[in-house]
Amino acid sequence: MTDRISGGAFKQMVAFGAACITAQKQAINDLNVFPVPDGDTGTNMSLTIQTAVTELRRVEPSTLEEAAKITASGLLRGARGNSGVILSLLFRGMSKVFKGLAEADGAQLAAAMQEGVTTAYGAVMKPAEGTVLTVSRLAAQRALEAAGEQNSAEYVLDEAIKTGYSTLAETIEMNPVLKKAGVVDAGGKGYLIILEGMLRSLRGEPVPEVEDTAEDKADFAAIGDEDITFAFDTVFIVRKTSDKPLDGLRAYLGSIGDSLVIGEDDESFKVHVHTDTPGDALNEAQKYGTLELAKIENMRTQAADLAAGRKAQSTDDLDAIEEELEKGEAAVAAPEKRYGFLAVCAGEGLAAVFRDLTVDRIVSGGQTMNPSTEAILQEVNRTPSEVVFILPNNKNIIMAAQQCVGLTEKQVIVVPTATVPQGISAMMAVDPDNDDPQAILAAMTEAASHVTTAQITYAARNSDFDGFAISEGDYLALCDGKLLGTDRDLNVLLEKLAQVAVDKDAEFITVYAGAGVTEEDSDRTAQLFAASCPDAEVAALPGGQPVYYYIIAIE
Repeated sequence: MTDRISGGAFKQMVAFGAACITAQKQAINDLNVFPVPDGDTGTNMSLTIQTAVTELRRVEPSTLEEAAKITASGLLRGARGNSGVILSLLFRGMSKVFKGLAEADGAQLAAAMQEGVTTAYGAVMKPAEGTVLTVSRLAAQRALEAAGEQNSAEYVLDEAIKTGYSTLAETIEMNPVLKKAGVVDAGGKGYLIILEGMLRSLRGEPVPEVEDTAEDKADFAAIGDEDITFAFDTVFIVRKTSDKPLDGLRAYLGSIGDSLVIGEDDESFKVHVHTDTPGDALNEAQKYGTLELAKIENMRTQAADLAAGRKAQSTDDLDAIEEELEKGEAAVAAPEKRYGFLAVCAGEGLAAVFRDLTVDRIVSGGQTMNPSTEAILQEVNRTPSEVVFILPNNKNIIMAAQQCVGLTEKQVIVVPTATVPQGISAMMAVDPDNDDPQAILAAMTEAASHVTTAQITYAARNSDFDGFAISEGDYLALCDGKLLGTDRDLNVLLEKLAQVAVDKDAEFITVYAGAGVTEEDSDRTAQLFAASCPDAEVAALPGGQPVYYYIIAIE
């Protein structure tokens, strides 16, 4: 039995733990439902610890202190999501106890695990039972007891893991969200998988095989919209510029969101928070230092994708774009004119409409496919004008577009269009001969405000929303983002939207058909609106957009 852990052994233990969580990350993803069903706990924990492994590969630590310090620093810098931040805090606490140690025995390992729990709990504003915090706390308590029985690192870690798994089995009863979905806590299981890998490394065992069983998957359809209190999973790193304590920031972030975790070291701090106003969180944090990195994801769209059996879109899907940008800064097009325009949309038909309206650059994206600031900035730089107007055409993209301001030598103006029809109307209001860009912005914003956007999509999961009992597969009718109705018959909903057009005395109606909608069906829909509004000018165009069968502009 291995009684002591050296720096070299700890390095190998972390690497084995990382290999184990990476091998089982999808199984962990399938369990993830708390605090929200965003389905990425396994991925977040895997990527987090892999950052530490990368740092450890560059050195041969001569002491446990050195190995633990490098691990903690790498975890903090690479932490993703709530689970990743908590994992980094658990190891950060360990590194505090290992400071000054060349090796550690069972008692010192137990003390390190306990300090990790203390550090993690201290950073979480509202700790919840039935989570990785509970699992790690009770595992550490058992570690302390085990150290008194046998002062061996291997024995202590083994006993801690056994208690951890017993606790994990109980988490399904501790938390109502877990009980509703019928699964144990994803973060807790991920943490134990890492500890188990570390133990097997200490014993000289090979990395275990993984069995990903369907029975372990969460019932995402059972998670209602009420389980997602705040929409945006927001993670960022700030480099400290003073010794100002973070108590004020912690209180502010707690007032605008939940699932708050803040991890810090002497040089920087990392924040994870769920909020509806990520821009406010970033702005407040910059009072304490310099913003270095940020990641923002829409958990509602991710949950809908997972409930429907689709892969959830995330910022990880933009790695290809980011890698391309890392090869060299995107070329900045020389200004050939005063004004240029950039629009975000999905679907070649919609892109063609914007091009016809003299839009210079198109960024592919929209619902479930929110582009990054880097992707938008790249196209801003490629726009051959002094001033670039950006039409986000989705409320979840406006903030990403606004981040481009100040990142380029071009003047960037964001028109706050929340839908594609708003963006199209805004473009039709442009007067290219006006010397005042703010006047053009005002005209575009005014034009966009007069458009009603109707949409037909589908229900990705069962839910109760806005008083409607929605079943997976139902058609949904939306009017300016609000649910108008749900039905199994698409025509019933189209008739309701036609009545909206009647009530608004529509003069212009444009039907944009989505991907998969036939020309015959599109024409039939246009005829329905024409019959309801005989005095209106009605047109049907191929939009090619995903997600929405129809996007209908009513003016």
